[in-house]
Amino acid sequence: MPSQWALDLKGNKERIIESIIIAKQKGASLRVGPELEITGYGCLDHFLELDLYEQSWEVFVDIVSHEECQDILLDIGMPIQHRSV
Repeated sequence: MPSQWALDLKGNKERIIESIIIAKQKGASLRVGPELEITGYGCLDHFLELDLYEQSWEVFVDIVSHEECQDILLDIGMPIQHRSV
């Protein structure tokens, strides 16, 4: 798994995409990442900010729509909010 940095959404996205490419090159049909790989761990109070969730969804969309990230099942970890929780 790639090294992820807290709040480095752009860098984390690039490392996630690279790990997907490597997984596909090795013949994987499923790529599983850690629970907070988009945001990284250690975000603490930032989990109280709504823009972190919006930015996480934007990164998720960028990853799953990337041409190199097709034809593989992806488990991508990110924080989500449901009914303000």
